[in-house]
Amino acid sequence: MEINHQGKTFVVSGATSGIGLATTQALVDQGAFVIGIGRSEERCWAVKKQVQAQARHTDGQVMMLVADLSLQSKIRALRPEIENLLRDYGRQGLDGLVNNAGTFTYWLSLTPEGFEMQWAVNTLAPFLLSTVLLPLLMQIPSARIVTVSSDSHFQGRMHWDDLQLRRHYNGLQAYENTKLANVLFTQAFNRLMGEQATVKAFAADPGLVKTEIGFKGTPALVRWIWARRRAGGTLPEVPARNIAYLLTEPSLQTSDQPYWKDCKPKKASKRALDIQAAERLWAELEKMCGLA
Repeated sequence: MEINHQGKTFVVSGATSGIGLATTQALVDQGAFVIGIGRSEERCWAVKKQVQAQARHTDGQVMMLVADLSLQSKIRALRPEIENLLRDYGRQGLDGLVNNAGTFTYWLSLTPEGFEMQWAVNTLAPFLLSTVLLPLLMQIPSARIVTVSSDSHFQGRMHWDDLQLRRHYNGLQAYENTKLANVLFTQAFNRLMGEQATVKAFAADPGLVKTEIGFKGTPALVRWIWARRRAGGTLPEVPARNIAYLLTEPSLQTSDQPYWKDCKPKKASKRALDIQAAERLWAELEKMCGLA
């Protein structure tokens, strides 16, 4: 049976490649209005043209916004831009947000705002973007936030005295920690919103996917290892189906399962299910984003 999401509106970060692009295409194919976010203006325009040309539903539509999600100032600026798009196209609120944008940096790299790059993009951006857009999500009776995590979170650990690993940086450990933070954020969000909340959050495990994330700014040996590893991965369309399911399946509004893969709940790590750690991380993120 063909799914129809005509009238629904979603925001997808990291929409110009990989899982984000596949998710955008899947939602547009189901008749949704999608606001994609990408860092490159040229790439955004190319993706808009590509997705619209391939859309299998006449009502499906995509608009693209340009923003560097490593910068909190750019994330905050997205709110009025999205509100303007909603108003211009006669849309009332957001049905869902996909926090998909992610990065991997082998070497320690700081953003202009002073945060470690992976922490800024993979952890702070989903937290802040969700917070900034929450009023728009709350206008819909059953909205969703889906944050793309990874089974790498099983190796993650919160170093509370050095969350960004700036004193002893290890790129892979930093990545694993951000993916753990994604699940903790999801837990804390649902706990703070309460059982009767109209907005529900989930963390998605994409599995091993054929993406370019391991090739950017890494040494030749790391790129070689990543190329061999990703050869056994799935196409981005596979995790995109899981994300679309989490965004739209009505029965999940009352689910207490935070972590999902292949449209099924999956047991997250013990550290990811630590409620005290989730609440502690939330407080730290508030401070880092100036929301405390």
